[in-house]
Amino acid sequence: MNDLTVSIVWPLLFLFFIHGSHCFYLPGVAPEDFQKGDPLKVKVNKLTSIKTQLPYSYYSLPFCPPKKIVDSTENLGEVLRGDRIENSPYVFKMREPQMCTVLCRITLDAKTAKQFKEKIGDEYRVNMILDNLPLVVPIRRSDQDSSVVYQLGYHVGLKGKYTGSKEEKYFIHNHLAFTIKYHRDSQTDSARIVGFEVKPYSIRHEYEGTWNEKTRLTTCDPHNKRTVVNSNTPQEVEANNEIIFTYDVEYQESDVKWASRWDAYLLMNDDQIHWFSIVNSLMIVLFLSGMVAMIMLRTLYRDISRYNELETQEEAQEETGWKLVHGDVFRPPSNSDLLCVYVGTGVQFLGMVLVTMIFAVFGFLSPSNRGGLMTAMLLLWVFMGIFAGYASSRLYKMFKGAEWKKIAFRTACMFPGIVFAIFFVLNALIWGQKSSGAVPFGTMFALVLLWFGISVPLVFVGGYVGFKKPAIVDPVKTNKIPRQIPEQAWYMNPTFSVLIGGILPFGAVFIELFFILTSIWLNQFYYIFGFLFLVLIILLITCAEITIVLCYFQLCSEDYLWWWRSYLTSGSSALYLFLYATFYFFTKLEITKLVSGLLYFGYMLIASYAFFVLTGTIGFYACFWFVRLIYSSVKID
Repeated sequence: MNDLTVSIVWPLLFLFFIHGSHCFYLPGVAPEDFQKGDPLKVKVNKLTSIKTQLPYSYYSLPFCPPKKIVDSTENLGEVLRGDRIENSPYVFKMREPQMCTVLCRITLDAKTAKQFKEKIGDEYRVNMILDNLPLVVPIRRSDQDSSVVYQLGYHVGLKGKYTGSKEEKYFIHNHLAFTIKYHRDSQTDSARIVGFEVKPYSIRHEYEGTWNEKTRLTTCDPHNKRTVVNSNTPQEVEANNEIIFTYDVEYQESDVKWASRWDAYLLMNDDQIHWFSIVNSLMIVLFLSGMVAMIMLRTLYRDISRYNELETQEEAQEETGWKLVHGDVFRPPSNSDLLCVYVGTGVQFLGMVLVTMIFAVFGFLSPSNRGGLMTAMLLLWVFMGIFAGYASSRLYKMFKGAEWKKIAFRTACMFPGIVFAIFFVLNALIWGQKSSGAVPFGTMFALVLLWFGISVPLVFVGGYVGFKKPAIVDPVKTNKIPRQIPEQAWYMNPTFSVLIGGILPFGAVFIELFFILTSIWLNQFYYIFGFLFLVLIILLITCAEITIVLCYFQLCSEDYLWWWRSYLTSGSSALYLFLYATFYFFTKLEITKLVSGLLYFGYMLIASYAFFVLTGTIGFYACFWFVRLIYSSVKID
């Protein structure tokens, strides 16, 4: 039950700090001053691989352990991400360099050698943390600017061949040259850590005599100022081989201040691509806005002016189409209950996304606050349930429904239930691989408690309030007998129209989608929430406008079945998202294992489903507003 307590209490305190403070540091990211000689706590995090997407705890491999392994307290988001933060045997002292410190010596057996080979073959990286900064490997780019890029974590080892041999061998990185950058206060002589870098080496250490605690290495000796500078004599991973783990620590004073220490990690060298994406999306929005303005002016102006003498007969005939279906346009659709549920869920999702983005833009959900983004999203989803219940019951009452409790229950359970079922299956696959990414029972229980203990009651509260409100009155009366829909042109076919409608919303976001997928699946930071917020606004406008345009054309062709089509028109962009995710899988990722592929497509299916609910709801409400507006502005004879 410890996971349960941590998973619920910490996020609530997080939101409390955000709401109630004017001058504060976010939990876990306050600056810490170190005097010379102060001990520095190095923590180890999960092992990660972009080839398998399955994280493992650091001590799942026989690395040198401390006397007692202590797990750090983790929030809900960290647990769901598979983070396992633990203490390490590395002992650093502030501004006191170390050379060739021996960590431990191990002898591999057949089992441990196999474990190391598997992780090296799958290109696993070791992640560490110092003063809340992740360990990075600096790599100098070969292009003209010669800038440095940072890769999170260092590889467990590498594969290679001896000169003149065709057999591929596995070598382990057993010597780490750490560089700790600090910013010193000239007045107090205290310092703050602003960088944590490493250069890994593979070295077959040698020594004379028998091994004991005082044995001095001949390959790496601080007394003789002999240190490791290359991997010319690498340490091979084989059964019965002896491996000695060592490390150096170097300290470098830096001009970078503590408040800017994350800038190097989050530096984006492709801002021009993002601006191109924004401009491209804005052009789409301007084009659609022009079409919507033209439609609104032509319909509403001519209705008000009562077809003045300047209007030609051909134009009058063009405008009579949508007026002819005034007696059927507000007829409740088939499966209206399901539509109410999806609309309510979309409102809940929209509220969660907007508030999350606002927090992110203001810096509350930076990468330094590990797990904060996912924790905030889950909690906001739970508390937005009240708006889901309200929206679904209001629409349900407009459709003359009477059993609001049934709609509230379906709204509270259908979307989360489907997502939870997929997540449960994926979690079982992760658990079967003995990965640290598997969500433990305590956290799973916390998720269910958040769902049924908070979200479901809030949906019912919102449903009750919404149903007690007066029903929305249609601007025109509905005929008792449905009007026959004339035969439609091929381009007005519902399937074709819906599929066409999803292209532009997807086109507005697909460039940014590439960076999001890269950050998730290639283990990189994503912190350009300003760009993302602009793209989100453009997405919402595009969904609304393309749905209004296609809805207008549909009504002009005397097809009044617009309810579901308005939802599916913009919602179909989720289909293109999933197709793009499939394309990304085969062109950018190197996943070969079946379980890893199932995880990728399972999670992308959840993301696409959520995208469908979000965009579909935007399209529905835009069309709902448009239809009520045009039919309330015309006088029906």
